[in-house]
Amino acid sequence: MKSKWLLSGIIPLVLLLIVLGWLFKNGAGVERDPAAPIEVLNIEQIKIVPYGFELDVSNTGPETLTISQVIVDDSVWNFSIKPGPTLKRFQEGKVTIPYPWVEGDPHTILLVSENGIITEAGIEAATLTPEFTLDNVLNYGFIGFYVGIVPITLGLLWYPFMKRLKKSWINAILSLTIGLLLFLFFGTLFDGFEIGAEAPSVFQGNMVVIITTVLTFLLLIGFDQYQHRKQERAGYSPFAIAFMMAIGIGLHNFGEGLAIGSSFALGEAALGTFLVIGFTLHNITEGIGIAAPLLKIKPKFRTFLLLGTIAGAPAILGTWFGGFVFSPIWGAVFLGIGAGAILQVIYVITKMLIEDQRKNLEPAVSWMNFTGFTIGILIMYFTAFFVKF
Repeated sequence: MKSKWLLSGIIPLVLLLIVLGWLFKNGAGVERDPAAPIEVLNIEQIKIVPYGFELDVSNTGPETLTISQVIVDDSVWNFSIKPGPTLKRFQEGKVTIPYPWVEGDPHTILLVSENGIITEAGIEAATLTPEFTLDNVLNYGFIGFYVGIVPITLGLLWYPFMKRLKKSWINAILSLTIGLLLFLFFGTLFDGFEIGAEAPSVFQGNMVVIITTVLTFLLLIGFDQYQHRKQERAGYSPFAIAFMMAIGIGLHNFGEGLAIGSSFALGEAALGTFLVIGFTLHNITEGIGIAAPLLKIKPKFRTFLLLGTIAGAPAILGTWFGGFVFSPIWGAVFLGIGAGAILQVIYVITKMLIEDQRKNLEPAVSWMNFTGFTIGILIMYFTAFFVKF
């Protein structure tokens, strides 16, 4: 009986494999040559060096392609390619173009295949690509420190003030935290879509963001439920909530670091006092949000130090990653994970607030909580005006 049951599952699978094998071998039955060659050349990174340009490229199309011509600013230009001008599918190459570029000027590069397919790359403002040196590492790290750790730490300093508030006000601050996190969730998600769109289309960057967001959220929810069963439903741990919040915000700040590092590497942004002040205003509220779940306990100083580092230090890593080794597909993965972690924290805090309100025989959504939630969104919205660059 059991063997018949197994066969009922295996036979359809075997038949499916036979059908797929036949299709792969013989095609769909309608043979037509494509109207144009199917070629997809992806430009991974553009490096501006003293003698010209270096382009890291990859063939992400279904067919082998050959780069036959390079045009820079409407002029045909000499070039060389390693390992060679012909790239097989998923093969990578480096195109070197000796060109007398001008500091601060825009330049346009066209790569033309032997079939006439054109791939365009634009440089908005030419400047030397930073090399991986100790001075550059320190400079980029200092930028990440300013926009990550400093604002988070300043926000955590509000803890003693918030500790003396009444319970209704503490719940309002937690609602404000949900507003902050909801804004960060959508911001992280949209940043992931923007970066994912830069990845080769074959990798489906936007789907990578969605998949990693959903899987991260479900994984963290499952882990949270496992911990609850292990603790015999002792309730949510304030430190665990703050810890998960710090991780989610940290991955969001990693995304900010990516944007900053890649912009500086391309010469599209200048670090000024205004930018530093803007990020400080925008990110200081994240420190307040991390401190809010801890109001019901008495954490030690090292707890704040740990949470501040977890939430702020990824901005440093982001500036290094964006400035030296930026990869759109990995950026999409990290931001998807960050969005999923933030969504899980929103879920946990919302559930905790609703349970607390019901325990005290109060409405699930009070006007104070709604006001706090609205203020949290508005704070993030208006401070974001200071950090657009």
